Amino acid sequence: MSDHLPVPSFDRELDFAELLADIPRERLQKALVLLLGGAFRLVDERGNVLIGADSAPDQARSAPVVLELEPVGYLECACADDSRMQSAVALLELLLRGAARYKMASGLHIESVQADYETLKRKHAALEESEARFRTLSEQLEIRVQEQVRALEESSRQLYQAEKLASVGRLAAGVAHEINNPIGFVRSNLSTAQAYVEKIASLDETAKSGQAINQRWKELDMSFVLEDFAELIKESIVGIDRVARIVADLKGFSNVDRGEEEMADINDSLRQACKVVAGHLPQGVTLLQELGEIPRILCLPGYLNQAFLNVLENALLAVADGGEVKVRSAREGDEILITISDNGCGIPENVVGQVFEPFYTTRDVGQGTGLGLTVVRDIVQVHGGRVSIESQPNTGTTVTIRLPV
Repeated sequence: MSDHLPVPSFDRELDFAELLADIPRERLQKALVLLLGGAFRLVDERGNVLIGADSAPDQARSAPVVLELEPVGYLECACADDSRMQSAVALLELLLRGAARYKMASGLHIESVQADYETLKRKHAALEESEARFRTLSEQLEIRVQEQVRALEESSRQLYQAEKLASVGRLAAGVAHEINNPIGFVRSNLSTAQAYVEKIASLDETAKSGQAINQRWKELDMSFVLEDFAELIKESIVGIDRVARIVADLKGFSNVDRGEEEMADINDSLRQACKVVAGHLPQGVTLLQELGEIPRILCLPGYLNQAFLNVLENALLAVADGGEVKVRSAREGDEILITISDNGCGIPENVVGQVFEPFYTTRDVGQGTGLGLTVVRDIVQVHGGRVSIESQPNTGTTVTIRLPV
């Protein structure tokens, strides 16, 4: 290591382009297009285009992106309303603050390491004392690394997609089990049907040879064959209909054909989420629905389905050894009230306030991303609503979602 390395000042002012450099540009652009509903561009305070077209769209709105009380650039978009513009600017400012903290922490870390290195050189003769100081320094660096990790986590909210994919994986196991049952007995019925066809073919050969059909009919027990053949055809049709219904429920839940805001019945979303998890309920677990009369609202049903599913999966995990999960809906004034409660293990009082924090999870290592309830909170907030949680250990947990009418 050189004795005199150039050290960038950790507290220097960073411009818009430098702050965006460490943020994956393709993911950021996709996220903003999805949030704004169309094309946009980002320019710095001098008007230089950082992302988007060279020229501003016709009748484009412009919103300042503020960092440390000063605008560092502007977001321009012609297709987004004020609410979406504010949401996009809030997301950008959150990412920029995370990037600024990361760069500041990196610069501070480099300065600190170089200063400590010089100290160790001067204290080389006192080996034991230097070793003790090195251990102390290592502990301090570990704390700083943890602080940097937390800052990076705040700027990594695009990992929401990982939580959604994890949910899809958990659903796939349950759906595969549900589909496998009817497919299994349809397969068995078809094998039996094949044997019956062989008997009918044998009877046909008997008739062609001029032998007595009545005797052969009795030998092959054709009266039973015809009766059972009709029954297994009915069973197979029921099985195939069941598979089709499972696929239709899953398609309706995912809203693959509906990516825009629409007037929707929240009760339908709750029913679909319940149908999706009903196929793989743990043994001894009861899922109850008490859905009241509520008005249709303008929303993104696919996102709300994801939120309801995340809460339901948490509730089912809490009662995995047996219990009850209850889903309710009602109207309270100008709000739709949705509660999902369980009588499971509950959450300790000292951690219940952290459940909405990114990457916080009470599950075992490798069993959860810690983004489930964070995604729920943000989806509900995008819809102008609120979400809260009440829990008592060994009594149960209730998650309450309020959406404006």
